[in-house]
Amino acid sequence: MLLAFALFLWTGIAVAAQDTWSGVERVVALGDVHGDYQQFVTLLRAAGVIDGQEAWTGGKTHLVQVGDVLDRGPDSRRAMDLLMSLEKQASKAGGYVHALIGNHEAMNVYGDLRYTTRAEFAAFAKEDPHDAAERLYAGHIEEVKRTKPDNLPKFDDAYRKNWESKFPPGLFAHRYQFGPSGTYGKWIRSHNAIVKINDTLYLHGGLSPKYANAGLGEINAAVRAELDDFSKIPGGMVKDDEGPLWFRGLALADEKSLEAHVTATLAHHGAARIVIGHSVTDGTVLPRFGGRVLLIDAGMTQFYGARQAFLVIEDGKPYVLHRGRRLELPGDSVADFLRYLKQAAALDPPPSPLEARIKEMEGKLAVTSPGR
Repeated sequence: MLLAFALFLWTGIAVAAQDTWSGVERVVALGDVHGDYQQFVTLLRAAGVIDGQEAWTGGKTHLVQVGDVLDRGPDSRRAMDLLMSLEKQASKAGGYVHALIGNHEAMNVYGDLRYTTRAEFAAFAKEDPHDAAERLYAGHIEEVKRTKPDNLPKFDDAYRKNWESKFPPGLFAHRYQFGPSGTYGKWIRSHNAIVKINDTLYLHGGLSPKYANAGLGEINAAVRAELDDFSKIPGGMVKDDEGPLWFRGLALADEKSLEAHVTATLAHHGAARIVIGHSVTDGTVLPRFGGRVLLIDAGMTQFYGARQAFLVIEDGKPYVLHRGRRLELPGDSVADFLRYLKQAAALDPPPSPLEARIKEMEGKLAVTSPGR
């Protein structure tokens, strides 16, 4: 990374960011944070990568956060600040923090703020330019007068308050900070959308058949280019439902319909499995396609009941830490899948969100094993 940065300074030519690592002994992979800083910290501590003062203790561990740190919750900025700090600390210890670009990171960069909360804006309120609202309001009035000269509203206090309700405190500083010169805009734009660590691919949404033959460098370069120049977004990857930030097929589609695709994709990348977030599971890490696809967005936020489950791959072996207890991922049989779900559910405060899935698996087992 230092060499790449030095070459950039010397030549002015951007060098492709590293997207592949080998020989990593321990990987911790967490799903979507969505502004729930406290739950994020809880899981990081459970993983042994930070201490009580939120300092890096993971040594050479690679921490992968698969995107969607932002939106829905109140403390997205704190979560980003923590990741930025941990990036530096992990690097000094021989570890690595991979904060991947999810669809919500991209949305905040290009200005789709449908899911951004007032509390998230408020985290930037002290940095709002003091005259930004006045200048914007003055421009708004001029625009109304220009476009509706024969039907002008009454520009009174009620009108002003209604207008201000669309521009919460912190909005202006938020937009600057996610822009090309802002701290968070530059930080997000510097990241990857997909990485390969040892024999595992990590990304936010998933790899669809449309992008089955694309290389990691090609995907990452395209996503960064579109976030650098919004004119490239139409027809590109960043907003594409089949793109790596949005695709849900690996999580939701019938497995038979994508079996050949998963096999071919893993072969193309020389990988054993794909790890994704984006689609919330029933409450723990869930394997699909015989364990070749792992869904790790268990729903850590308070909105989903503060579920506590994430993936660890140690010395090449994947397992789940579910509420602090190590669980072995299931094999291909329905009986073993049921064993896994029951172990996880037993650790949850009742009622476990896994109960419906357990009943479904019990029904399948009864059909395949009549008379038991």
